[in-house]
Amino acid sequence: MNRMVQTVFSPVNSGQPPSYEMLKEEHEVAVLGAPHNPAPPTSTVIHIRSETSVPDHVVWSLFNTLFMNPCCLGFIAFTYSVKSRDRKMVGDLIGAQAYASTAKCLNIWALILGILMTILLIVIPVLIYQAHR
Repeated sequence: MNRMVQTVFSPVNSGQPPSYEMLKEEHEVAVLGAPHNPAPPTSTVIHIRSETSVPDHVVWSLFNTLFMNPCCLGFIAFTYSVKSRDRKMVGDLIGAQAYASTAKCLNIWALILGILMTILLIVIPVLIYQAHR
């Protein structure tokens, strides 16, 4: 076995030859050679859970809370969205999906009612103004 020995001179060891010791593992490898194992190599399989994406609808709920909040549906949807995110962080995907489904339903109703209220708040005054002319 050929080994390349490189000597490093340091100010502490200058003038003294370095001491070479063969470690026990190196001696065993040098004497016995490469390890021979008649058993076939084994493999390890690691199962990585695929994180199913559970949408928590936090941004949509926040939008409904700030801009269109009829009957406080946006705020309630935001609460369920935060609960869904908390369940997802803990690892309870079924609970997270249940809260996210409720938040989605509340967001849909808040959006529909908010759009209807906006349209009615524009159309009714226009109709009243035209009737008085």
